[in-house]
Amino acid sequence: MDEWKIMVVDDHPLVREGIKGLIEREPDLIVSAEATGVEEALETLRRGRPDLVIIDLALADGGDGLVLVERIKRHAPALKMLVVSMRDERVFAERVIRAGALGYVSKQAAPEVLIDAVRKVLGGAPYLSPAIAELVLGGARRGCDATGQPGLDQLTNRELQVVRLIGQGLSTVEIAQRLHLSVKTIETHRAKIKRKLGIAKATELVRRAVEWELSQR
Repeated sequence: MDEWKIMVVDDHPLVREGIKGLIEREPDLIVSAEATGVEEALETLRRGRPDLVIIDLALADGGDGLVLVERIKRHAPALKMLVVSMRDERVFAERVIRAGALGYVSKQAAPEVLIDAVRKVLGGAPYLSPAIAELVLGGARRGCDATGQPGLDQLTNRELQVVRLIGQGLSTVEIAQRLHLSVKTIETHRAKIKRKLGIAKATELVRRAVEWELSQR
């Protein structure tokens, strides 16, 4: 029997071991490689291609799994990817599909859901939870969160990345350094974020970013 080779990219050793244990219960699936961050994952992929890459959205050293999906899609467009993350499925599921992954699984899902998603993606089919698939395919009205405030799904991937870093306590200068952008560019992103979210003050942006970042853990 041929084995499907799977690479797991997650910065938590216990999570990687848990995913590996679930996958290798299956007789035809094997975890052939692991990585903790974006650059390590790309270097590992240069040495050999698995059949599927499972990717978390929050990676080591502040790495962004969505960026990794985009970079893999550019350099290895045929490689299948599945995102497995704690981050808000309503905000990220459609984004990861647009970026090039074939599916999204919440880390809160049952173990059998992960295996089902892995097999569907290996077969070339997309995987989304039924609730999110209904939203995406049904074109549900979006724009506000549960409190009635303008929602984060209105932000671009880069703007969402900036919000995440604000929520982690980074200053504008530190965010610019982390993303290899100018301070002016980050200030422009912050202004656009405030406008889209209906926020007037920088302190309110920080508060909301921190609350959102904490809710994703």
